Amino acid sequence: MIWETVRLALFSVKRNALRSFLTLLGIVIGVAAVIAMLTIGNGTTEKVKADISKLGSNLLVVYSGRPGGPGANDTTVRPLNDKDVAALTAHLTGARAIAPASQKQVRVIFGTQNLTSGVTGTDSAYLIARDWTLASGRAFSDSETRGGAGVCLIGETVRQQFFGAGDPEGQVIRVNRTSCKIIGLLEPKGFTGFGQDQDNVVLMPLAAFQRRVAGSRDINSIYIAADDATPTSVLLTRAEDILRDTRRIPPDQENNFSIRDMTQIADTMAAATTTMTGMLGAVAGVSLLVGGIGIMNIMLVSVTERTREIGIRLAIGAHERHILIQFLVEATVLSLMGGIIGVLLGLSLAGIASLTLAIPFSPSVPTVLLAVGFSALIGMVFGFFPALRGARLDPIDALRHE
Repeated sequence: MIWETVRLALFSVKRNALRSFLTLLGIVIGVAAVIAMLTIGNGTTEKVKADISKLGSNLLVVYSGRPGGPGANDTTVRPLNDKDVAALTAHLTGARAIAPASQKQVRVIFGTQNLTSGVTGTDSAYLIARDWTLASGRAFSDSETRGGAGVCLIGETVRQQFFGAGDPEGQVIRVNRTSCKIIGLLEPKGFTGFGQDQDNVVLMPLAAFQRRVAGSRDINSIYIAADDATPTSVLLTRAEDILRDTRRIPPDQENNFSIRDMTQIADTMAAATTTMTGMLGAVAGVSLLVGGIGIMNIMLVSVTERTREIGIRLAIGAHERHILIQFLVEATVLSLMGGIIGVLLGLSLAGIASLTLAIPFSPSVPTVLLAVGFSALIGMVFGFFPALRGARLDPIDALRHE
């Protein structure tokens, strides 16, 4: 009997195909909007995390100058130096890599070609701290780092500009006014979320950079990578204590340096995008309620149109629950069909957006199942009143209805 009721409901939906389609359109739009928004939001969150992780995992970055507030832009800020690096290397526990770094945008020349590139002076620990591997060649040796040898590692953008797909090892390029022999090629990292090409880079020993490019012994930043057993928050406190002691900062004075925890930055940005995704999903979910109201409206019209049919069924022995189930199933089928179509449409829109915006396509199975289930629930809830009204019709009055 239940199957017969379901069959009658499906026949009614098919008999009024255009009206049924217009009815479920609200559900389709609502579910598609929710699925698309949440999927795009998830992809955006993953991209933010991936962009931050390209800088290195569990990473702290030390800069000179106060972290913010009055005096943060003081021109007399004391720069970082070799003593700070030596103190951190000697006393900081829980770090798997500590690397000083100084950067400068300079012109790099090979033959008749030139390219403005970011040149970084550092040591081999920089690759560990930044989770950067070599596609070919080798890193700086200790003797090259100490002696400031004229060797360098280049990024993929520099390789393509000067050598195409060829092997750059052993070639000599000119960085600013100094010659530099290429000993290795860095694995590509791509662009950051801010549009910066991380592969347009040349790495050279810090001493060589300071002497031949920067003209000073200042250090722009210190990269500290935490080991797997040490949270970055703990490592940050240890590093801060060591630097305050090394830089002889009295207890009553603020730091004249700042430490950025890239893990916290990634989590904060991811939380912000997740919040925005939730808000957009909630706004899109309002259209589901509008679709439910549309289903209720059409089902009330359907009950009115089929009053005589209901009266005949009641007169020949149908129970009220059969009429109730029929209209409930009809409303549920409409909304469930709308939910399934909406999911497919939403995933398609999210896929197109992912390709257009270059973000990961990250559909959530629980979200898809919840959207389909919620659409069916809306059909049952908003279809219950019309179904109950039809089931409670008096058979005699229904038969008299024209």
